[in-house]
Amino acid sequence: MNRITVKIDGMMCGMCESHVNDAIRRAFPVKKVTSSHAKGEAVILTETDISEEALRTALAPTGYQVLQVRKETCEKKGLFGFLKGDKR
Repeated sequence: MNRITVKIDGMMCGMCESHVNDAIRRAFPVKKVTSSHAKGEAVILTETDISEEALRTALAPTGYQVLQVRKETCEKKGLFGFLKGDKR
């Protein structure tokens, strides 16, 4: 699982967050996307890698500017994670 954090300039409210989320969902096969105008970022969980250029292209029509993209891999954790040796 990939976790991609996108720093975004221009989001001012919850509706801005919705526009960003919708643009990302339309452009990419994501498991989950959440945006925060207070933090100025969107966090994407996806099985596939998404390039920074593709993110910039997908968000350009919304009017918001991508400032930075940070990628990291993460393990899927869920209710039954303990069965795979996940010790929380």
